[in-house]
Amino acid sequence: MVYGNVLVIGNSGVGKSTLINAVLGEDKARTGGGSSGVTKDIDVLVSTDNKVPFRVIDTIGFEPSLVKRYKAIGKVKKWSRDAAKDGDPDTDINVIWFCVEGTSKKLFPQAIQALSDATKLWESVPVIVVITKSYSQTERDENIKTVQNAFAMQKKYSKNLKEIIPVVAEQYRINDTVIVPPDGIDELIDATNRLMPEGKMAAEKDVAAFKLRRKRAMANGLIGTFTTAGATVGAFPMPVADAVVLSTLEATEVNALASVYEIRHDENSKEFLSTIIEMGTVSIAARAAISAIKAIPGINIAASVLDAIIAGSFVAAIGQASAFAFEQVYLGEKTLDDLDWLRKLFESELSNDFVDKAGSIVKQVSEGGAPKNVSGMISELVKVAFAQK
Repeated sequence: MVYGNVLVIGNSGVGKSTLINAVLGEDKARTGGGSSGVTKDIDVLVSTDNKVPFRVIDTIGFEPSLVKRYKAIGKVKKWSRDAAKDGDPDTDINVIWFCVEGTSKKLFPQAIQALSDATKLWESVPVIVVITKSYSQTERDENIKTVQNAFAMQKKYSKNLKEIIPVVAEQYRINDTVIVPPDGIDELIDATNRLMPEGKMAAEKDVAAFKLRRKRAMANGLIGTFTTAGATVGAFPMPVADAVVLSTLEATEVNALASVYEIRHDENSKEFLSTIIEMGTVSIAARAAISAIKAIPGINIAASVLDAIIAGSFVAAIGQASAFAFEQVYLGEKTLDDLDWLRKLFESELSNDFVDKAGSIVKQVSEGGAPKNVSGMISELVKVAFAQK
């Protein structure tokens, strides 16, 4: 039975594949001499009959070349994103082995930065630094201090460092009479197993954070698109509060955002979604806000530009409030039955604070701080509306 996944990462030629074979007790990973590395892609390796109770993910080594290093980082990041999107806990990374070569005498900050960049998604997952080719006790003591000092300088990442384990993955002949036997492998396996429960919880947390970031990015993209469309609709000569087209646009925006946050369109969500749409442009709060914005003294812009600002601002505000409401339901902080809270949220969003925000955009345009033509105003509106959120 497989209990978790270990990501093996480090510079090319440090002996990652040799280490993996020693841990699995069989030749699963491709090995070779030199410093260029042999692994050219991401390999998922499991011991025969699951003698070792975790999968090992062998990765491309970080090369000295900037282009090759970023290529290796990119492959690990893509694999991680795909694993997180898959939604299967069995594909999560639960422990990271960061391999450094003991004979190099130095842990370059560049290697830690590459580790941080490649494993950004797994920001809470425990890290074990594995010092490979660590042949003497003197070397081991020096290397452990070097690792500790290097990570101490990387405070953001040092919190994940749980163990530093020197290993000899395969016997090494110093001369005709002195041979250094394999060492540290059992300690590494034991430490990995101890950290696995913590790593599973950390991975679950990191995947949830990754998915939430993706949802927020998708939601912001949708809100920007609908804000532009709303401003375009508002630029036509029609009363904004009574614009059927704008109301339809808002309803489409709300439904699209609901899908992003996995709110099903069924009987359970019907009243929740209807309440949001009712709080849109045709609501009493919206009408009051529109009147307040149009009553701002000293406005010196075309009516079409003013209507574009009002319409776009409303669509942005409704989108932002909807996204927040859906996110609260998605996170379990609120339920689809919390309709009183929902109404208060939208009343707050369309209150004096909203009038002040939209009014500041109107004043900025009126005073020449932004384009007075509709096409230029639409682009400016999206930027300013989000900057003030």
